[in-house]
Amino acid sequence: MSDEGKYKVGGQAVVEGVMMRSPHSLAVAVRRANGEIICRESTWRSLWERFGFLRWPFFRGSVVLLESMVNGISALNFSAKVAMADEEAAKQEKEREESGDAESPPEDTAAPAGEQELEEHKVSDWVIWGTVIFALGLGVTLFIALPHFAVWLGSQLAGRELTVEEFLFHLIVGVVKFGVFIGYIALISLMKDVKRVFMYHGAEHQSIYAYEAGQPLTVESAREHQPLHPRCGTTFLIMVIAISILVFSLVFPLIILLVGEPTKMGWLNQVIYVGIKLPLLFPIAGLAYEFQRLTSRYMDRWWARMLAWPGMGIQRMTTRPPTDDQLEVALTSLRKVLGREESLKRGPASV
Repeated sequence: MSDEGKYKVGGQAVVEGVMMRSPHSLAVAVRRANGEIICRESTWRSLWERFGFLRWPFFRGSVVLLESMVNGISALNFSAKVAMADEEAAKQEKEREESGDAESPPEDTAAPAGEQELEEHKVSDWVIWGTVIFALGLGVTLFIALPHFAVWLGSQLAGRELTVEEFLFHLIVGVVKFGVFIGYIALISLMKDVKRVFMYHGAEHQSIYAYEAGQPLTVESAREHQPLHPRCGTTFLIMVIAISILVFSLVFPLIILLVGEPTKMGWLNQVIYVGIKLPLLFPIAGLAYEFQRLTSRYMDRWWARMLAWPGMGIQRMTTRPPTDDQLEVALTSLRKVLGREESLKRGPASV
């Protein structure tokens, strides 16, 4: 199949599984404790199909970022329900063994998880959105507010206060962000469950590589490829950090030139500056998306490999070589999403 005939496919690792997304379809495949692979499929319609201007360059990056968050939350919710169902089954099994009734296990212990079983373990919408809000707040604190205030206060203690009008301020903030990001990944990678998510992350990449290479979607084909991919979200975040340095160093001097400092209180000004940075993340994401598309398209050129190198290097921390059974899960999700895409092409009646 030529590159023109292939669908653009992306994905995300979840708890014991992988979510894959094609232009019009989503699929999540999760491995249960009993070894069964359970899937959820759905049709996907992007915002830019309803609002054409959102497909324009520098707009579409923000759309992809927002939709990736929505899809990721939904996929994580599904994988969490499967995990909760398995934990409940394991708990019941342990209680039976302790009560001496181990010789007559219930019939559904190893049975496939149906919609009713998963519905019983549905995570409350309040819990989901509470987790999302907490995660966003933590992200803003760790990767925006903390680096900004650390550089501002640090420069004061050093006897030479840096201001937002200086490129050096934003450069050092970017370096601190990078350090916080690396430290955060290194810390969470110590967790056993996160290590397995990173292995599924590698399985997602290797499966997509096999599809892009026009190979059969088998474990053997996927195993031939590396777990690092130029379109990975990790690489995207590194590009966001780099581009934010340039954007902030251009925007803030212009703001100060036009309106001056907001207040006479230095700390309050910094709070306002952090607030200004938040909406600027959307055009920054748009720029980063276009930049990533460009480099991933020309990875056979030295300059593209050089520009993608930092993000590809950090992926060595966020991906791990997967096992064959993890590749099987990722390939199952990929086959499902591609199958739905073909069905949609043939018409609604075939879905």
